[in-house]
Amino acid sequence: MISKVYTATLQGLRAVPVTIEVNACTNPQPRFVIVGLPDSAVKESQERILSALSVNNYRVPMKQIVLNLAPADIRKEGSGFDLPATIGVLASLEFIKNDNLNQYMFVGELGLDGSIQPIKGALPIAIKARELGYKALFVPDANAREAAVVDTLLIYGVKHLKEVIDFIEGTTILEPTIVNTRQEFNEQQSQFDFDFSEVKGQEQVKRAFEIAAAGGHNIILVGSPGCGKSMMAKRLPSILPPLSLAESLETTQIHSIAGQLSRDTSLISQRPFRAPHHTISDVALVGGGNNFMPGEICLAHNGVLFMDELPEFSRSVLETLRQPLEDRTITISRAKYNITLPCSFMFVASMNPCPCGYHHHNTRNCVCTPAQIQRYLNKISGPLMDRIDLQVEVESVPFDDLAKKPVGESSAQIRERVVMARLIQEKRFANIKGIHCNAQMSPSQIKQFVKLSDSSFERLRIAMKRLDLSARAYDRILKVSRTIADLEGCEHVLDSHIAEAIGYRNLDREGWIE
Repeated sequence: MISKVYTATLQGLRAVPVTIEVNACTNPQPRFVIVGLPDSAVKESQERILSALSVNNYRVPMKQIVLNLAPADIRKEGSGFDLPATIGVLASLEFIKNDNLNQYMFVGELGLDGSIQPIKGALPIAIKARELGYKALFVPDANAREAAVVDTLLIYGVKHLKEVIDFIEGTTILEPTIVNTRQEFNEQQSQFDFDFSEVKGQEQVKRAFEIAAAGGHNIILVGSPGCGKSMMAKRLPSILPPLSLAESLETTQIHSIAGQLSRDTSLISQRPFRAPHHTISDVALVGGGNNFMPGEICLAHNGVLFMDELPEFSRSVLETLRQPLEDRTITISRAKYNITLPCSFMFVASMNPCPCGYHHHNTRNCVCTPAQIQRYLNKISGPLMDRIDLQVEVESVPFDDLAKKPVGESSAQIRERVVMARLIQEKRFANIKGIHCNAQMSPSQIKQFVKLSDSSFERLRIAMKRLDLSARAYDRILKVSRTIADLEGCEHVLDSHIAEAIGYRNLDREGWIE
């Protein structure tokens, strides 16, 4: 008898429907065959299926069992086919009813005893199941809350194969998993582990972070060891505007495919903060591999990518950032696939000013020569540095100030100003698709929205000539000045805004190395 069971596989960020056809027929030489471009994990499901059936007292007769994964021209990867394949085998052998299987979609990995293990990508599969009009989706219990984000689709979280069989046979009733998405999403948006009130001093750096958050600008911090660069970078998500529900859903899908959602997570409600180690490979950063996995820049989508000790990253890794920082998407082309992924993130980097770390330090002497400092800074290419809008020098806070300073301004207070500035930008770009903040403006939009007076233009001209800045750095200064004006609620960019924006090009400053 031929049975059909429905499931899905992942291709990039989207799920593709797969029909598992099972034919159990008499054959003098019994065998179990899986066709339809299965990978090794799918081929090995034969042993898991037969073991699970045996442990649960289902005797597989001496027949030839053929599983076809259709469409046969798409490669099937992962262990999520175990559960639907087992249901298909049982239906083909007439151990369970075959009447209503076309109403359901199944996904899950089987243990040898029939227990159902979690899988990756439950959320995009649930979205596809709703799109195709299925009544319900059976997923591992550990993935139930993640999939239950999708409304108008019944999500059954199951722990064992027997639960699914009993439900199909009508001998038991399963309760669907229900998640109040909006309530949980709103409750968790303001819960942060780190707060800017814990940072004493560093008012100039906090101001730079506020500007970066308000306009979505990239920022690099340059300072000696222990001056608080990493501490402040970790607090950046607490002042960024809250995620919208659409951004949250998109971010959650990426983390779902990467298998990085915890059991209790339904939607990611806070902006991601990714901080890869400097030994990361270029593939791990941008994504890819034989079996596709999102990289760190995709996992940081709608959030922050923080790279501490930037010159310690390999040159090839740093250069892979150039195109994603500009286009906010990454296209991964391999022999088996070609996938375009979103990677719109704020890039935050930190570094020492020199190999010893004490160049321009207020109490300790630097032992590096100008040539050593230049060689150290040259590890970061000019084109990459041009893509960083704010370059901020961080000084150490003296002990007396550290001990006496009162509690600083809280993240909630800074966030209010950031949100107001973003609202101004939303209105400004309301009719422009794909532009949400000042950092995303194109040259033509900069010309349209940043009008300079004669004095402001002359100030910028002198700075460009003296610092020998590139055309990209020119655009960066104008974008940052537009954000500073938005924070102050000014319709036009003033001289003071241009002057402050120029001040955030510290590494371009003449004589910085000496």
